[in-house]
Amino acid sequence: MVADMSYSTVSNVIDSWEEVRRLKDYEQIVGVTLFTKLFELEPEAKAIFGFEVDADVAEELSKSPRFTKHAKYFIQMIDKALGMLGPDIELLTEILLDLGHKHVGYGVKPEYFPSMGRALIYAVKENLGEKFNDETKDAWIEVYGALSYDMIRAQKMKR
Repeated sequence: MVADMSYSTVSNVIDSWEEVRRLKDYEQIVGVTLFTKLFELEPEAKAIFGFEVDADVAEELSKSPRFTKHAKYFIQMIDKALGMLGPDIELLTEILLDLGHKHVGYGVKPEYFPSMGRALIYAVKENLGEKFNDETKDAWIEVYGALSYDMIRAQKMKR
């Protein structure tokens, strides 16, 4: 699925991501924004990280070193995945399938992936401001859909 994306779609996502990467402390800022939004959309996902479902995202989670470390790590993984979209597409597919298998053990449900996509796009949009337009949004939707497809497929094979 990842291999089916057009050059302009991939280019649009990579260019917008490069803008995000120029922000000071982008990994933490974008990561915390992303997970804060994810937990608004899927409160039960907080339990995967050892937090109470009714934990106050703004207060408790953003002050947790464990949470911010994972948020930064997730952004680093997005960074690596986007860097592999061109030359290393087959390897990227293998990595995503492996990640999908591992995430079953963490308690991640396939139903969380659409909300994670919305949270990722929200975080990118929040940090790009006016530079984030409809074309950029459409490109991110397509790329995230392709990346998450392989992880969801792996999860369904494992279950």
